[in-house]
Amino acid sequence: MPEVSRFFGIRIVFFFNDHNPPHFHAIYEGRKAVFDIHSLQMTEGSLPPRLRGFIVEWAAMHQEELTVAWNNVRAGQNPGKIAPLE
Repeated sequence: MPEVSRFFGIRIVFFFNDHNPPHFHAIYEGRKAVFDIHSLQMTEGSLPPRLRGFIVEWAAMHQEELTVAWNNVRAGQNPGKIAPLE
């Protein structure tokens, strides 16, 4: 479960050999959610609206990098790091 970013206590991770569509996982204090990289919609899980807003804001700024990270993970490679939301 490579971590690509961390901000405001939120961990953004990918899983090797994960299923399509391209997505990332957000973890905050034991709560988990899944976000589609292309639509930026939360597709699974539950997070407070404020945290969802931070995650979507961050993902919109890094959508291209998230796509590259997804492709790397699907190829069994390290996804690299993505700058946090500040």
